[in-house]
Amino acid sequence: MKRHLPFLGLIAGLVALDQASKAAVARFVPFYGNVGLIPGFFAISHIHNKGAIFGTFSQSTSPVVTVLLAAASLFAMAMVVVYFFKTPASQLGMKLALTLVMAGALGNLIDRLARGYVIDFLEFHVKRAYFPTFNVADSCITIGAMLLILTFFARRP
Repeated sequence: MKRHLPFLGLIAGLVALDQASKAAVARFVPFYGNVGLIPGFFAISHIHNKGAIFGTFSQSTSPVVTVLLAAASLFAMAMVVVYFFKTPASQLGMKLALTLVMAGALGNLIDRLARGYVIDFLEFHVKRAYFPTFNVADSCITIGAMLLILTFFARRP
């Protein structure tokens, strides 16, 4: 268990950063509000995402969708946790990738269970072309998934 402590500490730190950033946005930016930081490129917004990645299913008002998304998140997270503990600490790239995915999944799962939605607030755009708004947890999942892919291909002979 000791060999996992640095990774578990990183998970705790990233989840804390995710939750603190969402709490700050919820407190200081009105719902659907927008604070432009770099005109024409970056803003802090406040939206609620009841769906999955990039707002998939976000228009649904059914509590069944919320329950199914939470269940899917729990199942996926359980699979990642099992693989995390089976992966030797010597496989640093894989451990880091799984750490990032777990931190992101946990951060968004906390929102989904506590609020019924996820707070998204990082908004990037170039003129009128907008990238879907996201959060710190989404960033962890995305970077972790990319690292998983890179690690997988780097291991192949």
